[in-house]
Amino acid sequence: MLGLAVGLAAGRSVHGQFMPDPNGAPDGKDVMWVPTPEAAVARMLEMARVGPGDMVVDLGSGDGRIAIAAAKLRGARARGIEYSSEMVDLSRTRAKAEGVADRVSFREADLFEIDFSDATVLTLYLLTTLNVRLRPRILALKPGTRVVSHMFRMGDWEPDERDRVGASDIFLWIVPARVAGAWRLTQGGETFTVELQQSYQRVTGAARHARGVAAVEAQLRGAEVRLAFDDASGVRRVLAGRTEGERMQGEGWRAVRVPG
Repeated sequence: MLGLAVGLAAGRSVHGQFMPDPNGAPDGKDVMWVPTPEAAVARMLEMARVGPGDMVVDLGSGDGRIAIAAAKLRGARARGIEYSSEMVDLSRTRAKAEGVADRVSFREADLFEIDFSDATVLTLYLLTTLNVRLRPRILALKPGTRVVSHMFRMGDWEPDERDRVGASDIFLWIVPARVAGAWRLTQGGETFTVELQQSYQRVTGAARHARGVAAVEAQLRGAEVRLAFDDASGVRRVLAGRTEGERMQGEGWRAVRVPG
């Protein structure tokens, strides 16, 4: 583990210009290569809570440093997607040298065309414009998938967490479940119609009951949901649970999405 050169190669824009790579790495399709500092990579993996059960997919993997680090430092499986064949060859050589070739693979491909839907963690060091282009596919990943980016954001999708390590900004998003719409919620023999509006992980709504409508305070983190509202008697109901497709449920309550 000691001596591992940990980092992530990808594009970085400074004052509107791309920085040349001091290591002479070849250009990618959309970016030029600049490595992420070791401390920033370690923090990226920590913020994403990478562990042995994860599949880490690194989009724009450069020389493979972050995928190798995910396997060697956190015990995960990892796959790097890289446009440059030279960098893919280098990554495979490094993975073998570091003893993780059985858990790390690299693909020469266009990251806008390849499937990465098996990722439980997605790592990025791409320009914001590229992140935004990828955003629809990222939001279609399984709720709870962790997405961590070095330096660049996702447009108007605000991060769930952020940190700064040296000169590096690091952003974490948790792919939210899709909960917008009407739900028929049952608890303790009572039924409520709950209507939710959603903007990424931010959720607002209203609960309809016998005496009218009450505002719903909602929290959403991946597939985990928390709803709070006052019922017809003015009693505060606080419900915590998980979403799965057309259902939400927790201890003593359940909700089913209303068709249409």
